[in-house]
Amino acid sequence: MSERENGAWSAGRPLSKAWAAARAMNRFRLAPDSQDDSASQDGTAVVDCGVYLNGERMPGAYTPDQALAEAGRRDGAFVWLGLHEPSEKEMAAIAHTYGLHELAVEDAVKAEQRPKLEQFGAVHFLVLRTARYVPHQELTESSQVVETGQMMIFIGERFVITVRHGDASEMTPVRADLESGRANLLEQGSWAVAYAVTDRVVDNYLEVAEQVEADLDIIEEGVFSRDRTAPIQQVYQLKRELVEFRRAVVPLQRPLSAIIASQGVVPKEIRRYFRDVQDHLTRTVEQVSSYDDLLNSILQARLAQVTVDQNNDMRKIAAWAGIATVWTAAAGVYGMNFEYMPETHWQYGYPGLIAILSIITVVLYRAFRRNGWL
Repeated sequence: MSERENGAWSAGRPLSKAWAAARAMNRFRLAPDSQDDSASQDGTAVVDCGVYLNGERMPGAYTPDQALAEAGRRDGAFVWLGLHEPSEKEMAAIAHTYGLHELAVEDAVKAEQRPKLEQFGAVHFLVLRTARYVPHQELTESSQVVETGQMMIFIGERFVITVRHGDASEMTPVRADLESGRANLLEQGSWAVAYAVTDRVVDNYLEVAEQVEADLDIIEEGVFSRDRTAPIQQVYQLKRELVEFRRAVVPLQRPLSAIIASQGVVPKEIRRYFRDVQDHLTRTVEQVSSYDDLLNSILQARLAQVTVDQNNDMRKIAAWAGIATVWTAAAGVYGMNFEYMPETHWQYGYPGLIAILSIITVVLYRAFRRNGWL
């Protein structure tokens, strides 16, 4: 548990191979979001800024300072400010307006944090790691399978600020979903937005896990096929990508547990929603752990296959060397310069020796074949 000012919280087996090919096709069809929220307004990091009252978005366009002032004049209103990869200068201006702590602002700009939950006075700072699956024609030793980013959420009584780094887990669909049909959830305030964002991130984890499972099925089938189409480099690359995915998923368990266990900070109704997110996260963690174990087994099996193949090659070389030794021995004996050698003056001595050596060669060849050496 990490601590800063005022105390803090820190944060079945794959389907049958019959489905592998069909599911692998899904890798080329990522569900596009309705709008790319990485496009900021007026060239700034601000993607959207809205004021919400009684579960509804108030009409009009607001700058961040105008939105906070408007929310302060109305009971129960709050601001949802969405930022995408803000600069240090832009984040400093937002921090001055909303009273954000400098340590949290530094984390939000650098975006190199583990999932965690911290408290700075009345403001909570939640860090998530986002993930998305990267479609690829085939898995190679350099294919990128999982792309990760970061999502930072500042949660105050009158505002919630989402700061996104990377292209995974865009927030435009989350905002549209809340505004279109979940007014009862928005009425719960800024923590409702924090739940919706977290739910979106964890749902993306499930999608990534499903797509990685399809890759895993293909790798497994390639390793154990007759032609062994999956080289060891592909297995190792998928394992590296799975490690990257695991770093995003596993550490999030602690901050979610802290949110669920909190009393008087997060509304009781919202804590119920976070429990559902925790269930989905637990499922993903179990999947990732099982995939890692399976990849370890596949890697060990592939290494064992390499060893067996090398042993087979050595046996073949030894068998042919044994056959060649017969001819080498005969040539060595008759190559010596002795005057009295057996059959040296016999008319059929040479053909006879060739015949004997050929018979011995055939006998040895059949013996090696029978024992599986050739």
